[in-house]
Amino acid sequence: MDDTETNGRIEETVRRILQESDMDEITESKIRKQASNQLGLDLSQPHFKAFVKQVVEAFLQEKQQEEEEEQQQQEGSSKDKEYDDGGDLIICKLSEKRRVTIQDFRGKTLVSIREFYKKDGKELPTSKGISLTEEQWSAFKKNMPAIEKAIKKMESRSI
Repeated sequence: MDDTETNGRIEETVRRILQESDMDEITESKIRKQASNQLGLDLSQPHFKAFVKQVVEAFLQEKQQEEEEEQQQQEGSSKDKEYDDGGDLIICKLSEKRRVTIQDFRGKTLVSIREFYKKDGKELPTSKGISLTEEQWSAFKKNMPAIEKAIKKMESRSI
């Protein structure tokens, strides 16, 4: 049996085990042992171990992506999209005067966190706030765990 065929059988078996498993209970080691027994192969060898890990990670990423898409569909269907007086999509209201919006500015998508004021019955943005490009937003989002950790650390000092 060649490597491609072996890898195909391993991937199929590992994915089937993952589909049937309780994700809170299963470990990569248990999956590897179960697949080894089912296939009659020693999957504890380094190259097999790395391949099984790769299959598990790909499976988990797919599941997470499916869950996020499902959540977005539920959110989208449960409420109509709300736009501000400037035509920007309101993602959320942080307070009565502050909100997060998505806007198109000169062909670029921006995430804006901004204060608004009322004038002539319309809510208009002030200069108080920040607009982030997609790249800046991605960098911010990627660093959110570090930001949350720093906040908790500072809060624990003030107690």
